[in-house]
Amino acid sequence: MTGPRQPAVIVGAGLAGMLTALSLDEPCILVCPSLTAAQSSTGLAQGGVAAAIGAGDDAMLHLADTLAAGDGLVQADAAGSILGGAAAAIARLAGLGVRFDRDADGAPALGLEAAHARRRIVHAFGDGTGAEIHRALAAAVRQAPHIRLAEGHRVRRLRTEDGRIVGLWRDDTFVPTARVVLATGGVGGLFLATTNPAGSTGGGLALGLRAGAQVRDPEFVQFHPTALDCGRFPLPLISEAVRGEGAILVDEDGRRFMADVPGAELAPRDVVARAIHAEIALGRRVYLDARGLCDGAFAERFPAIAAICHTFGVDPSHDPIPVRPAVHYHMGGLATDLSGRTTVPGLWAVGEVASTGLHGANRLASNSLLEAAVMAPRVADSVAGAPARSPVGDAAPCVDTGEAALEQVRRILGRDLALIRDEAGLTRAVTQLLPLAETSDPALVGLAMAVGALERRESRGGHWRSDYPAQAAQARHTCLDISAIRTAAEHVAQPLLLTA
Repeated sequence: MTGPRQPAVIVGAGLAGMLTALSLDEPCILVCPSLTAAQSSTGLAQGGVAAAIGAGDDAMLHLADTLAAGDGLVQADAAGSILGGAAAAIARLAGLGVRFDRDADGAPALGLEAAHARRRIVHAFGDGTGAEIHRALAAAVRQAPHIRLAEGHRVRRLRTEDGRIVGLWRDDTFVPTARVVLATGGVGGLFLATTNPAGSTGGGLALGLRAGAQVRDPEFVQFHPTALDCGRFPLPLISEAVRGEGAILVDEDGRRFMADVPGAELAPRDVVARAIHAEIALGRRVYLDARGLCDGAFAERFPAIAAICHTFGVDPSHDPIPVRPAVHYHMGGLATDLSGRTTVPGLWAVGEVASTGLHGANRLASNSLLEAAVMAPRVADSVAGAPARSPVGDAAPCVDTGEAALEQVRRILGRDLALIRDEAGLTRAVTQLLPLAETSDPALVGLAMAVGALERRESRGGHWRSDYPAQAAQARHTCLDISAIRTAAEHVAQPLLLTA
């Protein structure tokens, strides 16, 4: 094949997208709506990067905790490979200018988060890890001569020929390319209560699905137990690290309602989130009591959280913090191998939009930034070794199937795919989303999640069915492409439509 190499196009500018671009040793295009930290989940991350680099810790202990949190669906070989890359990932980020917190000896200071058996969370500026990572990488991206930054743009569709990627539509412009990397983040913006940026509406999942890629385990959504209960959209996060330092959950009467739960406040996130949900369902408010934490220096240890709380009239050193569960992370995603390759040649996925096998049914805290930091250079290596040019004829204009139904989708998912699900609600969601999915990307992603949740007749990890509270004897993955999603949805909806 003759002609110049077509540059790879990377879609999304969080940790996963920026680090993939920086790791490529050739010209590439980085497309994103905005390079500002607040527009990516990376920039909002208060936790840190999980890395088994401390004394008395190792990757096998980290893997054991990851397997336990993933509730039977972690792919152990994939997880072991990713977790084993932690030390190199931390060093690479530090080399790019990320200023991690250090102890007196100059080693990374390590914090504790839920379901970790060791202190292994690497932080920056206390609760400002994500913002610091984003700052350093964005500065490096702007200075990198091989990266063409297309800021303020949106990828609307991918084009395939003979099942391979041959280009994409950036806004109304067709861009020929044989290599596309999706690094578009999660799905929290599809829900009424989320800690994700409002723009995290599963756009990469929709791009991949419409191009023929397979999605794995879309039903698994992690609700963070402690978002600030303030009525804002999205909700500010109160990091798990606050509980890791000793904060406790109490009801409005000061009762520690999780005292009898194994692990209590540091139990897996789905356990803590359901306990809080149960209290709220009874009409009670729930608070995180951090008074006296850090020897009264809460604002020094958690400056961003303290500032957010003060915005809403709460002083964590003197007032309990009102909290509630909110959508935080999507364990499902486009199925990939350990080089980030999806089931469509020429298409890679990295970060939250991907399903590598690391997270299973419930992500272990702070494994997400680690996964992105480890996988991005691997994706870059795979992209660099792939064919860089595909023939393509004239491209017809792209029909915008945008976000017209987004508010409707939010209402449906907020009602029927919330923390506790059942057959009646999931059936209703499938029926209402199906006619929207042909022309609405948010509806297509919601439909994939609803179909997966309806077909999973058990409770496991972040997926809880009140009508199937037991766990199935054998763990299985949900694997769907767009044809399977439509077929399953039509099977569910058709009887209801005929009797309507």
